[in-house]
Amino acid sequence: MTNQTHPGPVAAADPPRPVAAVPALEVPAPAVRRATEAGRAIHGDPEAVAIGLRGVGVFYGRSQALGDVSFDIYEGGVTALIGPSGCGKSTLLRCFNRMNDLIPDARVEGTITIDGVDIHGRDIDPVQLRRHVGMVFQKPNPFPMSIRDNVAFGPKRLGLARSKSQLDELVEQALRDAALWDEVRDKLDQPGTALSGGQQQRLCIARVLAVKPDVILMDEPCSALDPIATLRIEDLIRTLAEDYTIVVVTHNMQQAARVSDWTAFLLAGEERTGRLVEYNRTEHLFTNPADKRTEDYITGRFG
Repeated sequence: MTNQTHPGPVAAADPPRPVAAVPALEVPAPAVRRATEAGRAIHGDPEAVAIGLRGVGVFYGRSQALGDVSFDIYEGGVTALIGPSGCGKSTLLRCFNRMNDLIPDARVEGTITIDGVDIHGRDIDPVQLRRHVGMVFQKPNPFPMSIRDNVAFGPKRLGLARSKSQLDELVEQALRDAALWDEVRDKLDQPGTALSGGQQQRLCIARVLAVKPDVILMDEPCSALDPIATLRIEDLIRTLAEDYTIVVVTHNMQQAARVSDWTAFLLAGEERTGRLVEYNRTEHLFTNPADKRTEDYITGRFG
């Protein structure tokens, strides 16, 4: 990320800034790395906005899980979503690739833009969107097939390779980018489920990388791993941030401080609706939080 000056912390009560008009999206889904004039108009800063949220609320039937969330996630860095269990972190993460569409009675209000384009627009294909916004889940979930076929699955379905040699190159590059190639190069035909937990998670990351996404979402990617495997994933996140926009949900305050450039703190009140309390550069939020609730949470006084 660039070292440019940004506005101060964003509070949940701050009114959303006006969103500039943007051109209609042409399928396939947008490339997030391209900075847009719309993104600059929203942010008021030359650094590109990857994901913009304005007044986002999520409902499951009559229950409201998130309320009036507004902030910008910047391109080419790591943003951490932190907060106690039940504050809506994972719910918010699933909004970015419309995974909540798959939940009965789920409803999303407000506006979410990627590269300045409304992802709930009439012309948006959620399947195409999920190719550009990949997801790594809390528990490693390799497919019951070989290591090679796990990584090749997406490119095959999407027609990203015209020949076997191209497909092999895609598989190798994805495994290299996931820091796994040297460990599995001689056993690509073995089951992905035979790998260790940390290797399985890196295999799942390679599977996401193989379809060339623009944004990578990670929902507590280290919570099921041992400390050594956790550090490998954290190192990988920082390396991938050089080329991708990454959003990570984590309960681990030290992890958020180590891997993220920006941090959003969410909290659910008595009504059990998650709301944004504070959003700022990670170093500022952890060393000089603007809200007493943020300070209490990161110092372990509650949560």
